[in-house]
Amino acid sequence: MKAIFINGSPRKNKNTAQMLESAMNGAQEAGAEVEMIHLQNLNFKGCVSCFACKRKGNTCSGLCIQKDDLRPVLERILQADVLVVGSPIYWSYPTGMFRNLIERLLFPILRYDKGEKPNTASKYIDKQLKCGLIYTMNNTPERYKLVHYDTILEPDRQYMEMMFGHCEVVNAFNTWQFPDYSKFDTSAVDVAEKQRFRDNQWPQDLQKAYELGKRLVEMAKEK
Repeated sequence: MKAIFINGSPRKNKNTAQMLESAMNGAQEAGAEVEMIHLQNLNFKGCVSCFACKRKGNTCSGLCIQKDDLRPVLERILQADVLVVGSPIYWSYPTGMFRNLIERLLFPILRYDKGEKPNTASKYIDKQLKCGLIYTMNNTPERYKLVHYDTILEPDRQYMEMMFGHCEVVNAFNTWQFPDYSKFDTSAVDVAEKQRFRDNQWPQDLQKAYELGKRLVEMAKEK
């Protein structure tokens, strides 16, 4: 049982990474072999629209043909049982690194032909991959729907589920952005209130991530 965790944040030990580490601990507790990958360490691009994966007679088998640092990561993902990808939300969207990964992971799997099996017409792979998405953001729970984050972020979950069979989301709201707010121009922020929110909510968020990792592994074992 293999579980892969991918950090789409440029920071390797802050909110998103901590959530992923907690999910990884849950997966390990459930008996999975775990691996953490930081996209910031890799040299790669998004889809370059070469369409090699769509040519007649191609031998890509659902794997992007580009040979760069992401290629072996994509290979390991397609061999895994569980995948959890995390990203902070920057200006209403996940990071560019996250987007590049999703392009390179999902587009080669998407079929343009009808396929041989009715239930696998949209993908080249027959196995299921239990997936999770973790988002960390400065927005509060109250503003999440007000600014349409639920609408903006939902398609990635849907596409992951369409391709791999299952995907769920864990959000962490109103996250702590700076180690010391007094060193930054943040006069519009009620730091005391933000601290109270974090003290109460952050342990719960980490627990939700832990439970996600554990649950996905347990689901993968049942298939």
